[in-house]
Amino acid sequence: MFRKRKPSSAIDPQQLSLVEYAQERIAQKTWFHRHLLASLFLIFFALIANLAFEYKAEFMPFNTKWSFALATLLGALLIIHFLRVYVFYSFMGNAWETQQMEFLLEKQALKVEKLKRNMDKEAALKASAEWERENQKTNITMIAAAAENNALGKDNKLIWHLSDDLKRFKNLTKGHHVIMGRKTFESMPKALPNRTNVVITRQKDYTADDAHIVHSLEAALALAQEDEQPFIIGGGEIYRQGLAYADSIELTRVHADFEADTFFPEIDPTKWREVWRENRDADEKHQHAFSFIRYEKIKA
Repeated sequence: MFRKRKPSSAIDPQQLSLVEYAQERIAQKTWFHRHLLASLFLIFFALIANLAFEYKAEFMPFNTKWSFALATLLGALLIIHFLRVYVFYSFMGNAWETQQMEFLLEKQALKVEKLKRNMDKEAALKASAEWERENQKTNITMIAAAAENNALGKDNKLIWHLSDDLKRFKNLTKGHHVIMGRKTFESMPKALPNRTNVVITRQKDYTADDAHIVHSLEAALALAQEDEQPFIIGGGEIYRQGLAYADSIELTRVHADFEADTFFPEIDPTKWREVWRENRDADEKHQHAFSFIRYEKIKA
């Protein structure tokens, strides 16, 4: 003999309730089908008995009218049973509906609590990230030389030659990571010495001597995270992306306008403040006047 297995305690109570509901519904449908067959048989028997054999009142305690009344009563009961099982679903009762509502409310409360915990966790992580950002030792710096109209270069070449600017670039970036786009790297005769060269390119199979190859600015900054001051050195698109990550800008502003195809992004005065400046006049070594300017990002 097979015994009915007792449901495991590990089953979700709501799932168990739904199983019981399904079992009850099957039982009710089975009972309705039996009721249907029995009612059809009795109605058929009563009608045939009256129409075929024409029983008289002296032989049976009922007549034709009574048999039709019986058939009508059986049909009415059958219709009521049908409506309860297939239309109104009332066989489960209000208690079951209340129980299901309690299950749903409890489940919804658990979901709300879980969402609240996740939001609290995200808020804590965000606060931690902001604190680390404010207290980090790394100073991501963009360094560039740009004209008054923000011109940087043309045909992947510098437009001017300012020896003091080149010396300052060398002194500031020496020993640090220098992050650049592929075209900027290819404009140089070789990788910059005494620095860790990081080249950003979309080309998955790109290789270069004495340089690390990455495929996004985020990956480049991750590679340089141990450097206390990594430098973003160009070109125009890398500078544009770098504004969101940089903490400071070392800018050599050349006081002239030039025709160019690569430009430095505009520096928003509401987000950056000038903290230092040194002006230089044109001379025998410098065809144009220029200024060394340092900007720092304004903390929100």
